[in-house]
Amino acid sequence: MERFAFAGRTCVITGAASGIGAALTLDLARRRAGLALVDRDAEGLERVAALARELGAPEVSTHVVDLSDGGDRLDLAAAVAERHGGADLLVNNAGVALSGTFEQVSMKDFDWLMEINLHAVVRTTKAFLPQLLSRPGAHVVNISSLFGLIAPPTQVAYVTSKYGVRGFSEALRHELAGKVGVTVVHPGGIRTNIATSARLSGPDVDGKQAAQAAEFTRRALTLPPEEAAKLIVAAVQARKPRLVITRAAKLADVLARVAPGRYWNVIQRQLDKRDLM
Repeated sequence: MERFAFAGRTCVITGAASGIGAALTLDLARRRAGLALVDRDAEGLERVAALARELGAPEVSTHVVDLSDGGDRLDLAAAVAERHGGADLLVNNAGVALSGTFEQVSMKDFDWLMEINLHAVVRTTKAFLPQLLSRPGAHVVNISSLFGLIAPPTQVAYVTSKYGVRGFSEALRHELAGKVGVTVVHPGGIRTNIATSARLSGPDVDGKQAAQAAEFTRRALTLPPEEAAKLIVAAVQARKPRLVITRAAKLADVLARVAPGRYWNVIQRQLDKRDLM
């Protein structure tokens, strides 16, 4: 497929009110793309939309949607088609986190995370697929995670969803080859609010879980979302099937493939050494 050109194309971005979604929105606005922005945060969505208009986006629409409600997103696709004429690029970026072991996490919370992180990706892609197939050179971006490449303990729900996004993206790419491009993105260490805003598995009486999330954000999430957005845009332009962001994520990816049954022991030893320093 030819390189993706953004000017004059309509880009749908979920989770557009903050983090990578907001950074992508502003990057694409500078490239004169039309934007359909989706998030449950109406105030944040309008703030990002206003910035996008100032940067030169020719057409910006906002769509307040709670992706946890199990909707089929056909109404969202219809609204984008009516306002913009159809979607050329769909970025399934919205995601949430859940703190706790599998034993601690309730099935209600597990299902909540799966609905947003995986089922909403599938439903939204399904809803927009007719538009994408009708637009020459259309493209889909699905945001997985470093934890779609490796599977640490205490992240069973999140890992399940992100491995699911990875598998869905790869199978979809093979089905749509030559018609719609598909890029799956595995970010590692991006400075967003996903850790500090994670749902807790139980009462955080002493504030320990919140403090751990803040410390994890400070130590591990260091790459600005704007840098991640630039890499994602370049990957779409080049029609890359897969993008792994940050050196640590790339090393973990290689390690998981070289030692699939033992990689976590190696990673854990390195983490223990850091804690002792």
